[in-house]
Amino acid sequence: MTLRLFLLFVLTAAANAGDMPFAGKWKVNVAKSDFGQITVTIESLPGGEWQSSAFGITAKYKMDGQDYPDGMGGTVSWKVVDGNTWESVEKANGKVTETDMFKLSADGKTLTQVSKTIKADGGSIDGTTVFSRASSGTGLAGKWKTRNVSGGSGTVEYVASGSHGLIYKDLDQGMTCEAKLDGKDYPCTGPMVPPGFTVAMKRSGRTLVFTVKNNGKPFFTASATVAADGKSLTEMVTPAAGGDKLTIVYERM
Repeated sequence: MTLRLFLLFVLTAAANAGDMPFAGKWKVNVAKSDFGQITVTIESLPGGEWQSSAFGITAKYKMDGQDYPDGMGGTVSWKVVDGNTWESVEKANGKVTETDMFKLSADGKTLTQVSKTIKADGGSIDGTTVFSRASSGTGLAGKWKTRNVSGGSGTVEYVASGSHGLIYKDLDQGMTCEAKLDGKDYPCTGPMVPPGFTVAMKRSGRTLVFTVKNNGKPFFTASATVAADGKSLTEMVTPAAGGDKLTIVYERM
């Protein structure tokens, strides 16, 4: 359900110390990025269970405020605030990583998600996503398609590692991934990262192709290209399960 988590595992890189178009710090430009193809499906199941699915990731839970597996190595809890409002809390390694408040419009056609993502230094990043109902359904249940995204911008850094590798850092989440560009899996670590996440990367010219996995299961594949002037970086991201795609634009800091 969180765009920030999708951004966390979007990685780009350089080839070697003498050719580093990706090196430096980059900030997501939400206004130039395209999240319009993201679809979230929320279902009410028998026995008081609920199920949320997005990007091929599925989580089942009850609206009781208890922690349940989120399908990404962490946990999520949900609870009802009132007839048109729901709150969810995401955790990794037992620590809160994000809180979300979902508000349904009076006509039941619009769902607004207000997010607060916790940073490794104790601060937070605020963001808002507005969804439009894309199928039949009542209340929270139904298929929802992204209409507008604001806030939630993140900052990352890429540093050369040896002659044919890189170190990727998510400066907000304290995540580090050190890898060679040989297509093999390398671990990603950090206090806000669930265990078992890896990244495999290969490069062709100014484009990097990579795959993010959790415990050997592919989650995302992507290609990232640095512009000829070196001022922007564009990533095309696809869930391993297929379906929705998104485009993320970074600008050099």
